[in-house]
Amino acid sequence: MLTLYNTLGRKKQIFKPLRQTQGKPSKDVRLYCCGPTVYYFAHIGNLRSYLFEDFLKRILAYNGFSVKHVMNITDVGHLTSDADTGEDKLEKGAAREKKTVWEVAEFYTTQFKKDLAALNVLPPNVWIKATDTIQEQIDIIKILERKGFTYTISDGVYFDTTKLKNYGVLWGNKKPAKMKAGARVEVVEGKKNAADFALWKFSLKDQKRQMEWPSPWGIGFPGWHTECVAMSKKELGLPFDIHCGGIDHIQVHHTNEIAQTQAAYGIMMANFWMHGDFLNMRGEKMAKSEGNILTVDVLKEKGFNPLSYRYLCLSAHYRSKLAFSFESLQAAQNALNNFYKKVAETASVQVAERWSLRAKNYKERFLEFVNNDLNIPQALALTWKMLDDKNLANQEKYGLALDFDKVFGLDLDKIKARETPKEVLDLAEQREKLRKAKEWQLADEIRKKIEKLGYEVEDTAQGPTIKQN
Repeated sequence: MLTLYNTLGRKKQIFKPLRQTQGKPSKDVRLYCCGPTVYYFAHIGNLRSYLFEDFLKRILAYNGFSVKHVMNITDVGHLTSDADTGEDKLEKGAAREKKTVWEVAEFYTTQFKKDLAALNVLPPNVWIKATDTIQEQIDIIKILERKGFTYTISDGVYFDTTKLKNYGVLWGNKKPAKMKAGARVEVVEGKKNAADFALWKFSLKDQKRQMEWPSPWGIGFPGWHTECVAMSKKELGLPFDIHCGGIDHIQVHHTNEIAQTQAAYGIMMANFWMHGDFLNMRGEKMAKSEGNILTVDVLKEKGFNPLSYRYLCLSAHYRSKLAFSFESLQAAQNALNNFYKKVAETASVQVAERWSLRAKNYKERFLEFVNNDLNIPQALALTWKMLDDKNLANQEKYGLALDFDKVFGLDLDKIKARETPKEVLDLAEQREKLRKAKEWQLADEIRKKIEKLGYEVEDTAQGPTIKQN
């Protein structure tokens, strides 16, 4: 069974889709992942979250589930402060680059998709922009207003968190210290409570925004948290199966998505909430605000294969912090190259049609590891062990490697089988006949001839295998 750690409840749970087919859980999974705010390049810390979500999606598919994956593009409404203050990041980006907001959003959306492709992250089934669901967001705010969860102050319409009894259900047993009144962030004048959040922000009267819309409350733009509620509801319905993001979304963004959904519709937004931990560099999380970001293009410029970063992320569990350095990335690239070499040594024109009990056991253990809350580091270690197993035929090794790569996503299927020269094959056949005749000395002389041609014969329980030195 597939077990996943659910932040809602702080424990691992057996995963079953919410939808039923003839009284049983269906194989259809609805997955929503918080996408980028497209005002600048995504850094590799951001991209670690998308890699974790890609591993999750691949493991769901590996288990036979059909996944509808939706990812949003935040192209309006994400302010520079969680307190609903500061500049809109898109408007700030437009001023920085002397472009329109729309041009900035389009450029960085395209770049983000290129980064995902470079890292072999499977694209979502649906991309959806915040600016394409403005009316849906207004409709949600109307419902919240009708039910008495809103109030209006000079700069916008706010959600009153004290009206919802279980506000902060995602936090667990303790309220985070950062969420205490006056401590989390700067308090907006007129806000009733520190944790209250903006549903609709009014445009400043002395400034003309590039992105603003009319609403029943005045001209302005939606709050960041309302956007994800509208977009996920539109594409997946409520509730859906899994909501993903980084751990920095737990205290504010995902908490406020849940609050609106419960207040408006009386239901939990998603059944499972999954969060990936940070990528740290020099002891601090990688973040634009810290000024310590690296992009995929920078890795390329320094001579790294982007998949070496994917391999590095495979080596750490998604719920643990990952320390980044160029030394660790170089080690990952070396390991990846050795991994490719190992697979190339086993590559055959045809994978095994029937697997031995030993091969089946590797498959079962691999599934056991990845189904234990995506324990990919153990699955990767198992794969190395499998490739070194002298009791497995090369066809089995290659077949298992391709099968496991459905989760790893390292392009192992692009490794082509090397054709062994006929001379080497003939010598190997002669050697095998001599071995069966117990002519050990003559067989050893032929082995040395094969080695001089750059090949090595390895005797296994399934017969001899040939690999290039």
